[in-house]
Amino acid sequence: MKKLDMAKGRRVTLYDSELLRRREENRKYLLELTDENLLLPYTFEAGLYKTAELPKGIHGGWESPLCELRGHFLGHWLSAAAMHYEATGDRMVKAKADDIVDRLSECQEENGGKWAASIPQKYLYKIAGGKPVWAPQYTIHKTFMGLLDMYELAGNEKALEVAVSFGEWFHEWSGKYTRAQFQEILDVETGGMLEIWAILYRITGKLMFRELMDRYYREGLFDGLMAGRDVLTNMHANTTIPEILGAAACFEVTGEERYFEIVRAYWKQAVEEKGSYATGGQTCGEIWSPNQDLAVRLGDKNQEHCTVYNMMRLADFLFRHTGDAAYMDYWEKNLYNGVMAQGYWQGSFTHGNKSEYPTDGLLTYFLPLRAGGRKAWSSRTQDFFCCHGSLVQANAAHNTCFYYEGENQLYICQYFASDYTGNIGGQQISVKQRINPLNGSKHLASDSSGVQRINPICSAYPNNPRKLVCELQIEGQGEQETEILLRVPVWAQSVRLTVNGKEETAEGTPGTFLKLRRVWKQDEIHLEFGKRITVDHLPGSDNMTAFLDGPVVLAGLCEEERILYVDEEPEEELLVADNEREWGNWMNTYKTVRQDRGIRFVPLYQVGYERYAVYFPIEKRRR
Repeated sequence: MKKLDMAKGRRVTLYDSELLRRREENRKYLLELTDENLLLPYTFEAGLYKTAELPKGIHGGWESPLCELRGHFLGHWLSAAAMHYEATGDRMVKAKADDIVDRLSECQEENGGKWAASIPQKYLYKIAGGKPVWAPQYTIHKTFMGLLDMYELAGNEKALEVAVSFGEWFHEWSGKYTRAQFQEILDVETGGMLEIWAILYRITGKLMFRELMDRYYREGLFDGLMAGRDVLTNMHANTTIPEILGAAACFEVTGEERYFEIVRAYWKQAVEEKGSYATGGQTCGEIWSPNQDLAVRLGDKNQEHCTVYNMMRLADFLFRHTGDAAYMDYWEKNLYNGVMAQGYWQGSFTHGNKSEYPTDGLLTYFLPLRAGGRKAWSSRTQDFFCCHGSLVQANAAHNTCFYYEGENQLYICQYFASDYTGNIGGQQISVKQRINPLNGSKHLASDSSGVQRINPICSAYPNNPRKLVCELQIEGQGEQETEILLRVPVWAQSVRLTVNGKEETAEGTPGTFLKLRRVWKQDEIHLEFGKRITVDHLPGSDNMTAFLDGPVVLAGLCEEERILYVDEEPEEELLVADNEREWGNWMNTYKTVRQDRGIRFVPLYQVGYERYAVYFPIEKRRR
C-alpha cells in the first residue's frame, strides 16, 4: 500500500487568478466577522458575557443564541484561519485566531477547567437519556477540530492544552455507560469526534484517547460496511462521512487494516455503487440515494456543500494510500462543480450592464439540479448553516491536492498555475507550473494597458483551441533519479508530451498517470490535453443527459425543462461555441443547434441568480 504525503502550506504557492480571488474573498469574510459575535455562544455559556444589550450585528440562523447548534461555526472558523495561515503566512488572520483561542481558554477555566463548548453539558446527558437535542457532539466536534488545526497548522500550543483538557471531560463522561448504551448515544450525530480522538492520540500518546477511539467505534455502521450490507441508502450522508473520516484517521494512527477496509467499503457503496451526478456530487435533501437511481431525485436540494467538501477529503485520503488517479479525477470534478459552483460567486456586469440581483453570492447550501432551478444564496451573518463552515474551510487553502510526495516520486495531480518546492528522495525539487491559454494576447479587458505586439499565436489559433496546455519547469539539485507522475485526466481526448522540446511517447491513458523518470536538472515539460464537449447520462434514466467541457459541467440557462432533439448525430454535437472569445479570453460558452428554441450553456460555477438546467431529456426527432 502506498503512503503519499500531500504537499501543502508554503511548499505550494498558488497563482491561478480565480482560485486566488476566492481565497481572498474567504480571507475578507474571516476577518469581517467580529470576535465578540463569533465567541458569543462560548462567553455566554461560561457566564463571561454580562450586558443587557444585544451585541451589534449579532449572528442569527444556526448561530442564534436560541439554536442548539450555536457555536458550531467558530470551530470551522478556527480551522479555516489555521489553514489560511499555513498556506499564506497571513499574520493578521493568525493574530485574530490566537486571540480567539485565548478567549476560549478563559471560557474553559470559567467552566471549571475542562468543558470548553458553546452549549451546556446537559445536552449530552439528555441524548444519553433519549431526549431530543440537535446534534450536540456534531457542534462540539467543530470546536475540537478548530483547536487542533490551530495547534497543528498554526503552532498554537494553548489550543492543544484546551483540547486535551476538554478530552478529559469526554473520557470521564463516556466511561459512565456500558458499550451497548454508548452505541445508542452514537446514533445521535457525532460529527467527527472519532477523528478528534485519533488525532489527539497521535499527538499525545495518551491512553485515554486510545480508549475513546474504541468507545466511538460505531458498530452498526462500521461492521455493516465490512459485512457488505447496504447501510447508506436513504440515510443522512453527512452524519456518516465524518465518521468514516474518523476511521481514516484511526488507520493512519494505528495501522489497523480494518479501518482502511471500512473507508474503502464506504467509498464503494457511496460512490461506485450509487453513482453520482455529472457534477461528481450525490444526495438529495442530504441523504444518499438508491443505487444507480438518481433520476427520480432531481430537486432544489441536491448536493449539499458539506458532503462535497468531506467527500473530497475522503478522496484525498484514499489517493494518498492507493495512488489511484480516479480519486484525483473525482476531486477535480467536485472542485469545479461543487466548491466553486456553490460559493463565492462573482458576477460580471460592465459597460453599463445592470442586474436586478446582487452581483455576488456567498454560499448556496444545496445545488439545485432540477430544470428551472436557481441557486439560493445565503446571507453573511443571518444563516450560518453547516455549509457556512465547510465554505470557509474549502476556500482557505486552494493549494492542496495539487502535488503529492512519495519516497522517490512527485505526483502532479491538478493543473493550476502554481509553484512547488520540496524534498524528494533526499534532493530538492522545484516545479513551476503555468497554464498556457493559447490566446496570444494580454488584452483581457477594455481597460487593459500594455504592449499590443503582433503575436503569431493569435492567428495560429483563430478559434478556441480546445486544449488544456500546461508548461512545467523542473529544477533538481542532485544526481539521483526521481520519478514525476503526471495525471492524465479522465476527460482527456488526446495527450501530447514533450520534454526539453523533444516529443515523448505518452504512455498514459485517461484516468492514469504519465511517468517520467530521470535525473532532473533544468528541464521543461510541455503537456497538452485535448478537450471536447462530452455527455453524462443520469443514473436511473434512459434519456436525461448533461453536458461537460472537460471536468466542468455546463448549465443550460432556461426557465423550465426543455427537450433537445437529435437526428442521427451524437448528442455531443447539439452544442456549438457561442461568444467563444472576449478580448483575450476564451469564454467556453455554448449554444444549442438544430432546435426550435435555442439555449445558452455556461459553466455551472459561473451561474449566479439565473434559472438553469443541468440535465436535458433528449429524444430522436420524428419525421
